[in-house]
Amino acid sequence: MSPIRLIILAVAGLAAVMAAFLVRNLAGGSAAVELAEPVERIVEVQVSQIKVLVVRSDLRVGTLLTPDDFGWADWPEATVNLGYFTQDNAPEAIEELTGSVVRVALYTDEPVLPQKIVQKGETGFMAALLRPGMRAASVEISPESASAGFILPDDRVDVILTQQIEIETSDGQQENTITRTILVNARILAIDQTFGDLDGVPTLTGSTATMELTPDQAEMMALAAGSGQISLTLRSYADVDFNEGNALSKVDLSEGAGAGGGVTIYRSGKAATGGS
Repeated sequence: MSPIRLIILAVAGLAAVMAAFLVRNLAGGSAAVELAEPVERIVEVQVSQIKVLVVRSDLRVGTLLTPDDFGWADWPEATVNLGYFTQDNAPEAIEELTGSVVRVALYTDEPVLPQKIVQKGETGFMAALLRPGMRAASVEISPESASAGFILPDDRVDVILTQQIEIETSDGQQENTITRTILVNARILAIDQTFGDLDGVPTLTGSTATMELTPDQAEMMALAAGSGQISLTLRSYADVDFNEGNALSKVDLSEGAGAGGGVTIYRSGKAATGGS
C-alpha cells in the first residue's frame, strides 16, 4: 500500500474518532440540561394586619346577637372596609352591638357591617325580628305571670288563659275558675319592647311581652287578653323545633270567649254570650 493511502486512512480514522467524541459530549450536555432541577426562590413579604370584628358562626336573618356571636380576627389592613368595626376605632363594639338583630344573613368569619344589622333603638328594629308573614302581638304580663322574669327575647313560651266562669246548677249560679293553654311554642320578640344588658346578656323584665304570631293568632291573643288573665310558661330550649319552630293554636276563642268582662257564663255546657 502506498504511503499516500496510509496517510488518507489515518486522517479518516482520526476524524471518525473526533466525531464520536463530539457527538458523545453533545449528548451528555443535553442530558445534563434535562436533569437539572428548577431553583425555587421563596420571598417573604410582611403584610400589615389589623383586628376586625367578625361573627363566629353562620347567623340567619332575625337572630338576636349575643357576645358569643362576635370575635376579633386579623385582617389585611390594605383591604379593610371603612365600615368595618376595628379594635382601634371601636374597641367596645362587642358590648355596643350585643342585642342587635341580624338584617342580612351573616356567615362564619365574615366582618360585621352596620348595613347588615339593626342596632337597638334604630327604626325597623322590631320589623327585622319578624319572619315574613308574621305579626308582632303584645300582651300585658307581670313577673308572677311570666316565669318570674326569666323569659328573655328569642325564648319559646306557652300561653295560658285563666278565666272566671259562672256555671248554672240546680242550686243556682256558681262561680268557678278555668285555666287552659291556648297557644304553644310562641316566640318572644321583646319584653317591654326594649332590651337591656346584664353581664353582657340581653335581659329585661317588664309589663309587656311581644310575641311573633300569625295574623289569626294575633287576633286570638287580643281576644284572650280581654277575656281573662294571660300567663306565660317558659319552654325548654330543646323544644325550639317543635311544630317546625312555629306557634301552634290549641283552642278557638272566636265563639263564646266571653270577651266582654272576664266572666263567662256556661249553660248546658256551652258559653253564653251577652250575659243572658
